[in-house]
Amino acid sequence: MVRFILAVLLVAGMPWCAAADAPPPKGSLVIIGGNLRPANAPVWERIIQLAGGKGARIAVFASASGYPERFGKSLVERLNAYGARAFFVPVAMHLAGSNYKTAADDAGLAEAVRNAGGAFFAGGDQMRIVRALRHEDGSNTKVLDAVWDMYRRGGVVAGSSAGAAIMSTTMFGSPRTVLSTLKLNMTDGKEIAEGLGFVGDDVFIDQHLLVRGRFARMLPAMLKKGYKLGLGIDEDTAMVVGPNRDVEVIGYKGALVLDLAKATSHDGAFNVSNVRVSYLDNGDRFNIATHEFTPTEDKADNRLDPSRPYYREPLFSADILGNSTVVDLMSKLIDSDQPEAIGITLGSPNGIQPDLGFEFRFTRTDDSVGYQSGSGESYSIYNVRLDIRPILIRRPLYQYK
Repeated sequence: MVRFILAVLLVAGMPWCAAADAPPPKGSLVIIGGNLRPANAPVWERIIQLAGGKGARIAVFASASGYPERFGKSLVERLNAYGARAFFVPVAMHLAGSNYKTAADDAGLAEAVRNAGGAFFAGGDQMRIVRALRHEDGSNTKVLDAVWDMYRRGGVVAGSSAGAAIMSTTMFGSPRTVLSTLKLNMTDGKEIAEGLGFVGDDVFIDQHLLVRGRFARMLPAMLKKGYKLGLGIDEDTAMVVGPNRDVEVIGYKGALVLDLAKATSHDGAFNVSNVRVSYLDNGDRFNIATHEFTPTEDKADNRLDPSRPYYREPLFSADILGNSTVVDLMSKLIDSDQPEAIGITLGSPNGIQPDLGFEFRFTRTDDSVGYQSGSGESYSIYNVRLDIRPILIRRPLYQYK
């Protein structure tokens, strides 16, 4: 099956092999938070542009899917509709009629991937991607080495949802809910696992970020594994990471930057102080190496004046993990006469440790900066302080009048 597909898909060209001490990759990453809509032209077109433009060969991996053939075909058709010449890579645990271990080490298939201009990893279960593309001893298969060769040479590696999770060297494997992740310890090889590391070993990546309140689960994972910087991307949105480590946000929503360089954690229930949180809106840029923020041109001339706040009342949310609640609260804080905003999260009285909740306290500092779009409908927020403390939830939480 593999060799038949190769007969149709193999592209002429000389392979490129990198030495073990190869320089940083010349390629780019397109890290998508999941649920990428067919009509989101800026993201689809950027992938194709970075792969070489119209007619670019893009290797589609549906390895994360439980139905790889169907999802792979759909992605090939979508990329081709935008002008690519995409092809399906038959390396997936659940692909009928194929042995994924054999396919992942097929030299001809690896050659096709190596000579492509890009690779796209679909969503699903990120553990399936790693299992399909790495040997049991942790070494790379030939196909994964080919993806790395293509990326080092200057190609693009894109991934959505599970395909975004694999971008860092550590990823969530089989995680609990966000609140349970705050309450309970995480185990290597279970809740967290090894990713493929395309973005480097100094940045932690997470996805579906704002819709599912996942920014909160990033923090205990980052602290456990020693990460100082985390990038979380929302649905139908992408972070484009260039070879100079410049990050540009494109798409529907935005991304959060979590900076733990000066953070302090405390013993006992999850408790962390002095996390710096920033929100990158569509078009904003952030450099991983320099930590420099650059707002989009629409906002550059609209820096908020703290002496002229719009919001003038206490800021509070009873569900900080709700859909986009964290950005809504930060947006009000940066344009407010209030020095801080508070959000809390608590679980069901029948859930795990029902008496344990958490307070999220956001504080404006001298380094906090906000920008507003010319239309006044969106904000960019940089360097807000976040402290998270455990709180006691008394039961019953409420009574009927």
